[in-house]
Amino acid sequence: MTLKDKHIILGITGSIAAYKAAYIIRGLVKKGAEVQVVITPAGKEFITPLTLSTLSSHPVISEFFSNRDGTWNSHVDLGLWADAMLIAPATASTIGKMANGIADNMLITTYLSCKAPVFVAPAMDLDMFAHPSTQQNLEHLRSFGNRIIEPTEGELASHLVGKGRMEEPDKIIEVLEDFFAARKDLEKKKILITAGPTYEKIDPVRFIGNYSSGKMGFALAEVCAERGAEVTLVAGPVSLKTHHPAIKRIDVESAGEMYQVAMEAFPGSDAAILCAAVADYRPENASEQKIKRETKGDMTLHLVPNPDIAASLGAIKREGQVMVGFALETNNEATHAEGKLKRKNLDFIVLNSLRDQGAGFRCDTNKITIIDDAGGVTSYPLKSKREVASDIVNKLVTLLR
Repeated sequence: MTLKDKHIILGITGSIAAYKAAYIIRGLVKKGAEVQVVITPAGKEFITPLTLSTLSSHPVISEFFSNRDGTWNSHVDLGLWADAMLIAPATASTIGKMANGIADNMLITTYLSCKAPVFVAPAMDLDMFAHPSTQQNLEHLRSFGNRIIEPTEGELASHLVGKGRMEEPDKIIEVLEDFFAARKDLEKKKILITAGPTYEKIDPVRFIGNYSSGKMGFALAEVCAERGAEVTLVAGPVSLKTHHPAIKRIDVESAGEMYQVAMEAFPGSDAAILCAAVADYRPENASEQKIKRETKGDMTLHLVPNPDIAASLGAIKREGQVMVGFALETNNEATHAEGKLKRKNLDFIVLNSLRDQGAGFRCDTNKITIIDDAGGVTSYPLKSKREVASDIVNKLVTLLR
């Protein structure tokens, strides 16, 4: 029982989905967990503390000061006590406060003090969930290392149908179980990962680049590190942050710089996941001064090929090393991916298509097909990039064994 004796803080906010919190508590307690409920004042309008206290066998915490006798509830002590914090349901308001550090209630101060992993299960109307401010706040929470349990599509409290319905209690509990059962199947393995775009200078203010955000590569780095690997992440120019201490991040700008770092790191690695969107070409000559349209007039750029990182690593790959490549295609996807797999001596390739909605650059989701060198083909549905990263790492582990 992976949840046995685990200390779980359950944060409950003011949503009609608060009734599901009773089922979450019951499920966690059955699994052997100890649950401490922290509820916002609005949350108490939807479910009573008496119900929650009876199910959890602990007094429910809502206010900083529960009595007028000088006693108070310490959010710091709670944060140190917890093995995990789960906020379910999480309203748009609470998500916004979490993302921006607005510590005006006991739940938010506990969140800000919590050293344990935090899981967030949003619940709100479809338009609220889809609003850019909510999506931006969720992205902030992801960047802080929080794990978002995506809501599902279904009938909402408004009787509209769409995405915003909190995930079901049994699924939420499964997420926690999977986290605590996290396999250390990459322990003592060294993984090289490239991520993001490369920028090829035209002059000091202009470059050739692409739309890669680096999200897929950074998700892979976090998943590999969580599963025990020592990760070297070679990142192109992106604004993302790493969170796991086992990730050694090396920032580069150009394809040439990424090539040099990858060639140095690969011989000592057990595997390489080449997720970066590396520019195939660079200007032959970059101007040292900003090019002025008024004096230059028409301009022709002469481009020359950049080093092929995947092919170069494939040429020096030793027995036992595993190489994973990526192919983002717009047409004849499988044919192009299979050709790249063979040319570059990859063990498997991750294919996605820009024709699939929600896949590719800048998205938080991806839809992939894994093609291996034995001819195996496995297609996956649209998932979050973190879930996709887990699927890719699962495949990698089978080869490293």
